[in-house]
Amino acid sequence: MHLEQKIEAILFFKGEPVSLKKLEDILKVSKEQIDEAILNLKNNLTNRGIALMEKDTEITLGTTPELSKLIEDLQKEELNKELSKASLETLSIILYKNGASRAEIDYIRGVNSSFTLRALSVRGLVEKTVDTKDNRRYIYKPSFELLAFMGVASIEELPDYAEVSGSLNVAAKSLEEETTKESDVGQL
Repeated sequence: MHLEQKIEAILFFKGEPVSLKKLEDILKVSKEQIDEAILNLKNNLTNRGIALMEKDTEITLGTTPELSKLIEDLQKEELNKELSKASLETLSIILYKNGASRAEIDYIRGVNSSFTLRALSVRGLVEKTVDTKDNRRYIYKPSFELLAFMGVASIEELPDYAEVSGSLNVAAKSLEEETTKESDVGQL
């Protein structure tokens, strides 16, 4: 398996920008090898619908600029559709936790939520901000548009807010404990 294929798979799986340093750590290769593989991947994606996008020290997969009109039309169509069950589950977690990382959402739902989060972001229902505790990850928060659409002035006005929020925080704490145990075992 070529390094550029592994990078492409990681970017596809993550569904969000990944730092070059993170790729080095995941793949256990040098910066030079990552740079070469990225150049090869970029060349392999020439004349395709997907392009490698770079910003500062992060890369991600995106659609080519030539297809922006097509994607814009699809987005408009998507915005007018009803939300899927996956989108509603994800929105509920984000609302009742008043912000959650993708790892927390994935843990609570039991599935990868990157595409759902992207769709919700495109619709303007969630906002992505850098986590103040760990600047390597993002927190997804409800947007003002979502609150206005739901007819609530604050998160606390959601039905059964205290009860549901408490349950989600217990689940998120379980993820934290599992992560801590794994890092403790890794240090032995």
